[in-house]
Amino acid sequence: MFTSASALPAEPSAAPTPASQAASSRPGAPTSEAGAATQPAPAPLRRPAPQAGAVAALIPPRTTDVTMTGDLPGWKHVFVEDFSAGDVPLGGFPGPLYRARWSAGYKDGTPDTAGQKNDGKTGYYPSKVLSVRNGTLDWYLHSENGITMGAAPMPKIPNTASNPPRANSLLYGRYSVRYRADALPGFKTAWLLWPDSGVWPRDGEVDYPEGDLAKIIYGAVHYDRNGRDAFEKLDSDQFVTTWHVATMEWTPGRVEFFLDGRSLGVSNKAPTVPMHLILQTESCLTGCPAPTAQGHVSLDWISIWVPA
Repeated sequence: MFTSASALPAEPSAAPTPASQAASSRPGAPTSEAGAATQPAPAPLRRPAPQAGAVAALIPPRTTDVTMTGDLPGWKHVFVEDFSAGDVPLGGFPGPLYRARWSAGYKDGTPDTAGQKNDGKTGYYPSKVLSVRNGTLDWYLHSENGITMGAAPMPKIPNTASNPPRANSLLYGRYSVRYRADALPGFKTAWLLWPDSGVWPRDGEVDYPEGDLAKIIYGAVHYDRNGRDAFEKLDSDQFVTTWHVATMEWTPGRVEFFLDGRSLGVSNKAPTVPMHLILQTESCLTGCPAPTAQGHVSLDWISIWVPA
């Protein structure tokens, strides 16, 4: 449920020094604007000691680390990509260099969230959007012949999913990206965890980083409330036009969002089923881009951990 566009990084794959609107969903699910947004206060960081006889859930320690690689307290590092294997031309991603670790996601012409309601005038077109250049995965966001184009690539994360087997399924994890974007009103990132079951909103959804590319970065956690989608939204005060490290930590009963090492807050509506990661970048959820709008989202690196 987030959006981003980017230019070329000054220092690809270098972690930055700490610094410091509605959500979107995968095709097939209703857009989150229909949900009931709340603004929860950050949860206390202390955890109560387990009661005698109770089995405490394994919850890794909270961390504000913004580095790209290596194990962290309570977390085992399982995946990293910094796109240093070489460039891939527009339309060629993932190609031989990245095929073992990436999928281009939905095929050309797949309607995105808004496209399911506007006769396919917005959709996913990886062959016209995705490339690797100068050490970044690049989204070239634009329109052709009246169709606004995005893409939703997916990393192949090592896991043990078998029912069904899925290349990027995890139950709990820490996900961190370094990215930036051009200011493109009407385009957005909605980089999300979607339930393997596909049952929405019952099994939830987590979106981060999310947001219209001309507005602030935020995170959202969707959950079922009386059979309808509801969500908690946690805002930053930052825009996508500079480099940021966005991290979400998903543990039993808890999702916490960090931007450049600073916590945006905690939601206790954490999903409890296996989820898979989709770097969903699309348009027309809070207004459409101008027909001539074009620009870039750049992903410098992505890194993933599982509870140790």
